[in-house]
Amino acid sequence: MPIGKDTSRPTLRLSAALLLSGQLLYILVTQFHADGEANNHRAVFAEYARSGTWTAVHVGQFAAMAILLGGLLALFFALEDRGGSTRWTHRFGAAAAVAALALYGALQGVDGVANKQADLAWMSATGAEKAGRFASAEAIRWIEWGLRSYQDFTLGVALLLFAAAVAKTAWIPRPIGYLMGLSGLAYLVQGWVVGSKGFSMTESIAIVSSWLLSVGWMIWLVVIAQRMQNSRSSNP
Repeated sequence: MPIGKDTSRPTLRLSAALLLSGQLLYILVTQFHADGEANNHRAVFAEYARSGTWTAVHVGQFAAMAILLGGLLALFFALEDRGGSTRWTHRFGAAAAVAALALYGALQGVDGVANKQADLAWMSATGAEKAGRFASAEAIRWIEWGLRSYQDFTLGVALLLFAAAVAKTAWIPRPIGYLMGLSGLAYLVQGWVVGSKGFSMTESIAIVSSWLLSVGWMIWLVVIAQRMQNSRSSNP
């Protein structure tokens, strides 16, 4: 493809910018999430009920995830412009990314709305009603575990599929694909752990690992996209 007509380059810049900004925004917003021992439900539900930033944090997390997954979809179009043997790999990756966003919206509906209301109802209940309200709050928490588990699985699969496509793409350094694949595996680990043990320390380690790996390959992708832009500017 002639350099002057390479439409994948601006799309790659858009993808890299969306991916990195979405990931960094997600990490930043998550720092304001109400804290506590996540599997100690009585203690942590009380923290959630008292949180004054709960709704804003979860809206922010959803917006950040939408930006991040929008970056993956932009990457789909950048790879699609070039065609090649990876066409179906990144198409399935794009489908998984759309499914991951839908699951994340459902997750935030449960976590950002239902959890908060159930915890408030439990905190304000008295007498015999309190035990029933706590059981309801725990049931919602377990639904959250399920949604988070399958959202992590789906996002992990999306990253692995894109990683396979990127690793076979000559104009993107292959190690970027390897790092993407490792971040995808970290999300699969998160999905397994939260589905079986809830929000444990093991899951927290997997979360931080996925963040570090993702920021690494996203920064690298930004650098590559900028170099491609500079190359295009010097070869009109």
